[in-house]
Amino acid sequence: MFEKIIELPDSLDTVVFYGVNNSNMRLLKDLHPSMKIVARGHTVKISGAEEPVLQLLSVVEKLADYAVKTNTLTEEHVMEVIKGNEIVEPSPNEHLILHGVGGKSIIARTANQRRLVKAFGENDLMFAIGPAGSGKTYTAIALAVKALKNKEVRRIILSRPAVEAGEKLGFLPGDMKEKIDPYLQPLYDALQDMIPMSKLADYMANGTIQIAPLAFMRGRTLSDAVVILDEAQNTTVPQIKMFLTRLGFGSKMIVTGDVTQIDLPISQKSGLIDALHVLNGVKGIATVEFDRSDIVRHRLVLRIVEAYAGAGK
Repeated sequence: MFEKIIELPDSLDTVVFYGVNNSNMRLLKDLHPSMKIVARGHTVKISGAEEPVLQLLSVVEKLADYAVKTNTLTEEHVMEVIKGNEIVEPSPNEHLILHGVGGKSIIARTANQRRLVKAFGENDLMFAIGPAGSGKTYTAIALAVKALKNKEVRRIILSRPAVEAGEKLGFLPGDMKEKIDPYLQPLYDALQDMIPMSKLADYMANGTIQIAPLAFMRGRTLSDAVVILDEAQNTTVPQIKMFLTRLGFGSKMIVTGDVTQIDLPISQKSGLIDALHVLNGVKGIATVEFDRSDIVRHRLVLRIVEAYAGAGK
């Protein structure tokens, strides 16, 4: 059994370092079940196999340095260091996309989110590909809302394929909005973070913001808009070709998806995978590939994604 004892700096506030109700230390223990971690006061003792202990030692030292410098340490900060990322605390305007409801700062929080922001300024069509929780859709919607607020476009058009509904929408109760809302709720959730409810209701009512299933895009020309297609891995080849050719003058289009979560029948090829191949290298089109390091949801999401990846699923 290999053992290391770390003496934390005297200037470190241990309440900050360990977290509320020891949440930061519990997270470290949860993520390193093969090691024994004992923390008392300014002393942390780590026992286990030599290499993992040394790796965790480096993590603890980085977290302690950050806590001393900033007098803050959250579970999110712990996760970033464990994933091998630097903790980047943006200044009030650094990486800011827009201010949302209640003055909330909507920030491009990871390197790939920032790449999507940059690509949006340089291209008219972008593909944002990556796992659940990586912020690709949320960032895309934030960019659309910013463009609308800055009067760069006149409307936002958001779409998703309603794979589970198939041709059965007509048999569901209620009007069309009530029938399709369950499939589009994730888009509403993001918008509600960025636009006050009363203003959002007005935008929805007057068509400034339109949310509709993919099937409703056929025959339209989408001009002066930011157009977002979410969950594009569940489009067929003809569907995504139809959607991409809706792009009109003064518009930008963002296509998001996770190629590991395709719900199409086995006999059908994903339109997203096909489009990435066919359009590779076309001028004016950018592809940003998100990965597990971009996951910004609950820490369990990262562990779930990694578990499935390890199982080859």
